[in-house]
Amino acid sequence: MTEGLLERLARGPVLGDGGYLLELEKRGYVQAGPFTPEVSITEPDALAELHRAFLRAGAEVLQALTFYASEEKLATVGLAGRVDDINRAAVKVARSVAREGDALVAGNLSLTWAYDPAESASADRVRALFDRQLDVQVGEGIDLIIGETFSYVGEALIALERAKETGLPVVITMSFEDSEPRAYEGDSVGECARRLVDAGADVVGINCLRDPERTLPLIAQMRAAVPGAHLATQPVAYRVTDERPDFTAAPEFPFALEHLTLSRAEMADYAVRARELGVGLIGSCCGSVANHVRAMAKALGKLTSEERAWKSSGKAMSAYEYHGHTEAEVREPA
Repeated sequence: MTEGLLERLARGPVLGDGGYLLELEKRGYVQAGPFTPEVSITEPDALAELHRAFLRAGAEVLQALTFYASEEKLATVGLAGRVDDINRAAVKVARSVAREGDALVAGNLSLTWAYDPAESASADRVRALFDRQLDVQVGEGIDLIIGETFSYVGEALIALERAKETGLPVVITMSFEDSEPRAYEGDSVGECARRLVDAGADVVGINCLRDPERTLPLIAQMRAAVPGAHLATQPVAYRVTDERPDFTAAPEFPFALEHLTLSRAEMADYAVRARELGVGLIGSCCGSVANHVRAMAKALGKLTSEERAWKSSGKAMSAYEYHGHTEAEVREPA
């Protein structure tokens, strides 16, 4: 029987996967703008290929591509009637790849764009959206649930409430877009963590929008607020600034982000620093691809740094050999 998330966390850090929607957009399978995840039914092989890349890179948790797979979001592209199909297919694809290794499959809930704390009826609407997704995802055999990218702590608490009903481990991560990070209701980073842990979250943390440099200090605030809790991080692999810490607010989003991409060495360094802060579930989000995850896996000791043996001819036959490069070197751009 596959060891579950909480058992793995008890032994040490668990490595998550990387970003899906932006990478699939770059490959021509997802439309920028709506960023909806119908690729699970239109191009399942492309989705499987990306899952497999993360698995081979060392990821121990594969997230089913059910981010934005709720009814109201899918309705924006005329797919409200395909909610069940998309959620079912996404879990099946992730499960088929996870079986090739020893990875867990996470069902995924995300912000719905339907939550409004000023309208009491919206909470019940959000519950119904989440319940519809969870019914399908659990039926297909997920191992845990990740609720992510919540700016309203109220919506995060609803996701937690519905996910806890399944009896599976639940990870809830918040997103903070401003220079003065708070939930939309005004709760501080630490207060968000405390409310989620008090409501029964197994793991709490921060995902998306911010890069590692602007995520880890907030994780330190969560650690201070909930010293005994499991924590999770999934920063983006794009460089942001203190003045504009949300990468989606940058003028380069989404079509000119390449020059903002972090190096694999920077993501490896982030993974080590996250471990030092006591983060249990160390993952990454938008912009993070297989080479980032692989570097993180090596830095965490989950993949060996050794490569297969090769013999020099006595004279350099590649620029790698000629210049004496090694993967351990960190070189600043010229």
